Amino acid sequence: MDKNLKKEITELPDRIEINPEILVGKPIIKGTRISVDFILNLFAQGWDEEKILKNYPQLKKEDLRAVFDYAYQVIKDEQIIPFSK
Repeated sequence: MDKNLKKEITELPDRIEINPEILVGKPIIKGTRISVDFILNLFAQGWDEEKILKNYPQLKKEDLRAVFDYAYQVIKDEQIIPFSK
């Protein structure tokens, strides 16, 4: 991956960690092997907070908020440059 394409997150949400020993360094919810992208995908598939918490009882509402906070941190400075056809 081009170094210029990498995002720099200066401060992770408290409940999110990146550890190269767990899921090859994907951002995960602390104390789990549940990745941020997995939770975002569940929401994208139509799962709601209640269903996620019921199916993953080790998670708390604060963990789900931290997932969205992390996603926000990653894309907040994203710039879209439209190309004309």
